[in-house]
Amino acid sequence: MVNETSAVPTDVKLHSRSRDLELNYAGGEVHRLSCEYLRVYSPSAEVKGHGPGQEVLQTGKLNVAITEIRPVGNYALQLVFDDGHDTGIYSWDYLHHLCHNQERLWQDYLERLSAAGASRDPDVQVLRLDP
Repeated sequence: MVNETSAVPTDVKLHSRSRDLELNYAGGEVHRLSCEYLRVYSPSAEVKGHGPGQEVLQTGKLNVAITEIRPVGNYALQLVFDDGHDTGIYSWDYLHHLCHNQERLWQDYLERLSAAGASRDPDVQVLRLDP
């Protein structure tokens, strides 16, 4: 379990050009999460579904950007994306989880995309022809 205060960043910066969200934590810990990663792992019901097995694979999010960051009380951020998605509430604990599991979660996402014959690029349509 994460210590409640260790999961709260001391600073949050949006890097528009690189499309990264930078989270700085006490002790000098710094994480950069791409807008694409944050979008495909949105905690919204639209993405996660309402239960296990109801997740919706997000495709074509390669160039997505965050246009606005809204604080939600003292416990979360609401991220607004340029594709219109704005329903995810990213708690400090969830953001901390995304930071510390980024490599594994990203690899899982890429594997799910591949298995679905889908692409990160919105301009690429994948067509599988079974012999």
